[in-house]
Amino acid sequence: MKTIQLGQSDLHVPPICLGTMTFAEQVDEPTTHSLLSHALERGLTFWDTAEMYAVPPRPETFQVTERFIGNWIANNPSARQKITLATKVAGPSRGMPWVRGGAMDVTKADIIAACDGSLQRLQTDVIDLYQLHWPTRNVPIFGMAHFDPSKDREVTSMHTQLDALNTLVQAGKVRAVGLSNETPYGVHEFVRLAEQHSLVRVASVQNAYCLLNRSHENGLDETMHRLGVSLLAYSPLAYGLLTGKYDRSGITGPDAPAQARITKFESTRKQRWGRPESLAAARRYNALAIENSMTPTQMALAFCYTKWQVASTIIGVTSQAQLDENIKAWGTVLTPEVLKAIDAIRAEMRDPAV
Repeated sequence: MKTIQLGQSDLHVPPICLGTMTFAEQVDEPTTHSLLSHALERGLTFWDTAEMYAVPPRPETFQVTERFIGNWIANNPSARQKITLATKVAGPSRGMPWVRGGAMDVTKADIIAACDGSLQRLQTDVIDLYQLHWPTRNVPIFGMAHFDPSKDREVTSMHTQLDALNTLVQAGKVRAVGLSNETPYGVHEFVRLAEQHSLVRVASVQNAYCLLNRSHENGLDETMHRLGVSLLAYSPLAYGLLTGKYDRSGITGPDAPAQARITKFESTRKQRWGRPESLAAARRYNALAIENSMTPTQMALAFCYTKWQVASTIIGVTSQAQLDENIKAWGTVLTPEVLKAIDAIRAEMRDPAV
């Protein structure tokens, strides 16, 4: 695979990124180490994690994913230079009192301290891409459909947060910086502030993007294209909905796969991936894939792999078989007829997992 430059940074990464939020929750440490080694062998040299992981967040697994990865790095020190390592500082607590004591703000000192903690856990001297996991300001994310200005509150400014990231870059602890779960306004403002105050420029934004959630195409794609910021697409398989594993059983039926993510974590919470509308749309897309001699996984990944908006697609796995299947989908071409059919389903069902 050719590498892609992230934004205007010096980072060049492959178009497939290994996401790690399953590590320390669905995947134990020996399996994590095996998957990391196999990913490296297959050319997946771009790895993404976060201080908050594993997911779903629990106090028992807070920061453990980074520790698993750090232990692998310690056991394979010569491999570190081959890897582009990304992690994130958690945003305001959002009901997680184990994150900075439940604080609803993220200060400059918080960002610097979080980075130091990640460096220690990852057992590395530098983080290649350091990201703000979600905005500190009031913004509709994680299934919230609308912006509500009445929820605005006093928080650390975007300028101060960017200054913190710039401090980390100047100290040699971070090579490039990015955002996650951001809006067009947020991207514009971070770029404007960087240019106005000669601070580090954001290289990437990590947002959900898949057949069930194409909200990125509602203006954020133009923003990022014109500003030279790259998209890292997460949840390309919509927590497994776009693999077909739930098509017959649903997400709560007795035949639902017991160890799959939505069965374990989303079936009762009914968040964006657990909504009935999301499953209904997934069934339509999955049927379209089969009608065109593809697996649902193959079509869903090919959609992300081939879209001009996407720099790198973040895949999450729990086994080597899943990892190999996701890599094998690279190179799949979606015909104009299939793409037209995909757009027709979206026109009818829109983006149920926004």
